[in-house]
Amino acid sequence: MTTTTAPAAGTVAPRHPAPVRRPSLLRLTHVELRKLVDTRAGRWLLITIGLVVVAIVTLLLIYAEESEQTFFTFFVTSLLPVNVLLPVLGILSITSEWSQRTALTTYALVPRRERVVAAKLIAVVLAALASVLVTLAVATVGTLVASATGGAGTWKVDAMLIVNGAIVQVVGVLMGAAFGLLLLNPPLAIVGYLLLPTLWSVLGELVRPLRGPAGWLDTSRTMEPLFTSDVTGEQWARLGVSLLVWMVLPLAAGLVRTLRREVS
Repeated sequence: MTTTTAPAAGTVAPRHPAPVRRPSLLRLTHVELRKLVDTRAGRWLLITIGLVVVAIVTLLLIYAEESEQTFFTFFVTSLLPVNVLLPVLGILSITSEWSQRTALTTYALVPRRERVVAAKLIAVVLAALASVLVTLAVATVGTLVASATGGAGTWKVDAMLIVNGAIVQVVGVLMGAAFGLLLLNPPLAIVGYLLLPTLWSVLGELVRPLRGPAGWLDTSRTMEPLFTSDVTGEQWARLGVSLLVWMVLPLAAGLVRTLRREVS
């Protein structure tokens, strides 16, 4: 028969430490969104994106024909330069842990690296969607100004075009993130993202046997229909194949590399 001994008077019973809860994905995403703003490169890139949209709409108000000063023109034209900058934001977000040597701290606090990567991807997607909202807001202001100054100022636009614009921006930032995840080096990832698809596009134009595959793998061609409101089934299929090569495969390979890379 066993007996229990009560703690002596004046002594404190030992306390078991409370279990440490891992941060939720929502919490990690909030941290990654804050990193986009806190880092100098990310903050200025976000500011540049906003300034570029304002500059494009302003130039259209000054130099475009009055008949072209419409909500459709303001919105679609502003999407193009932003689509060039957003992938850089995706690259910087993914590679920041390695370029700023914070990977050891981050992955010590969150050992499951795939959760950190997921939070980064969600954060850049939210940033891309926010850029679409900014573009819509500035296009709205531009249309109001055009209406007041003698421009066409028409609001006619298909809602599907706005959805397609959001898809273009999300795809762009995820492609950048994919190259960042694969190469884990900001300059190398930026050069790779800009050079490889462009090189493939040039080869598709110059080398005759590659013209057929280029129609399915050249993202500059496959994403072009998204700037209209009417996309056919074949065009969606071409877009899917090109994104499989330039986004999904680099994301998968980059995730494997990130999970296996030694942190020092």
